[in-house]
Amino acid sequence: MARRSHERELLDGETLDRDELRANLRELAMLNRLPGGTQTSIDAIERLADGVRDLHVLDLGTGGGEMPIALARHGRRGAARWCVTAVDNHPQVMGLARRRLERDPAVTTLVADCRFLPLPDESVDVAHASLLLHHLDPQDALAALSEMRRVARLGVVINDLRRGPLAYALTGLTVLGLARARYTRHDGLASARRAYSVRELDELLHAAGLSTVWRSPPLLPRVVTAAVPA
Repeated sequence: MARRSHERELLDGETLDRDELRANLRELAMLNRLPGGTQTSIDAIERLADGVRDLHVLDLGTGGGEMPIALARHGRRGAARWCVTAVDNHPQVMGLARRRLERDPAVTTLVADCRFLPLPDESVDVAHASLLLHHLDPQDALAALSEMRRVARLGVVINDLRRGPLAYALTGLTVLGLARARYTRHDGLASARRAYSVRELDELLHAAGLSTVWRSPPLLPRVVTAAVPA
């Protein structure tokens, strides 16, 4: 675990098995409901919002769409409103996600590469990515973080796995204990080996012109970081 793995994940293939993909996205939604997942991302976004009630959140690597739905639902509490732009670069993934996301008027979808976002500067309030960064090698991860900083007015939230022996053990127990789909079981362990350490993440954030203002507790296998332009 001292060095980041370059093992390829099944979900990164150009053409995906439709049934395996459906099962994987269902299980990822389940895993996002565990501690360190969706709710922790919401907490980080709230910290960046600092009392602003109406937000435009960009969700990169949106997967099956459970995160944008949860963000939009949270934003409807009280008199606030969160609108969400859900972005994924894989047409098959977005094709499945759109069936759910189009039912929510607060969510729009966009097929785009996180390294080259077709959005103006400061066109959203917060740019968020969950379980995306570890899919990217350092040069691409830096490009994605730089784009997130460019388009976000308030800041950036990164929710991802942390690399390390304890985190790997906890991730393995969780994935192998709860998941049954081939994509999930393979990619869950590969993701933990591909994840960035907290130090490596901080180096990438710094290089992208971002400064950490909040981070989730250190005991979970996932780490959520809120950062603002430095």
